[in-house]
Amino acid sequence: MADQKYEPRLKKLYKETIRQAMQEQFQYANEMQIPRLDKIVINMGVGEATADSKKPTVASENLALIAGQKAVITHARNSIAGFKVREHMPIGAKVTLRKDRMFDFVDRLVTIALPRVRDFRGLNAKSFDGRGNFAMGIKEHIVFPEINYDKVDQVWGMDIIVCTTAKTDDEARALLKAFNFPFRQ
Repeated sequence: MADQKYEPRLKKLYKETIRQAMQEQFQYANEMQIPRLDKIVINMGVGEATADSKKPTVASENLALIAGQKAVITHARNSIAGFKVREHMPIGAKVTLRKDRMFDFVDRLVTIALPRVRDFRGLNAKSFDGRGNFAMGIKEHIVFPEINYDKVDQVWGMDIIVCTTAKTDDEARALLKAFNFPFRQ
């Protein structure tokens, strides 16, 4: 039992059923044409970073808890006087997930986090970029079970970008529907 390697539930589902269903639906000539999840980028912008420089560090720690790997603090590329932002000032955090961590995150996102979002009516099916990538936003990072609600002093939103190898939006939409993404009708 100890020598068995852990495989995420959704990765197993993809290998056993989703690939076959996509092959039948889109009639791919080659097995390598079947779309798959490539990576997930989670970005947390911290607007209050201009007043308190510790906020991006706290955001990056929260993001690391959610993602399961260390987050990178992002810095401003150029100065914007209207927003009181200077060049190279820390203004947020991001993390890129691939392979098993990506599948685990998608599983938690779809089964735990999205159902906990207040007034959730489904994801917008038009949030694709034309090349098979899907972007969504969450207003509160506290919907993830890894975040202890009592220790949170500020609630931040986050952007989640799901990158696929699909060539068109229809293929990507079919792939994400197979992963149980709750799209609006």
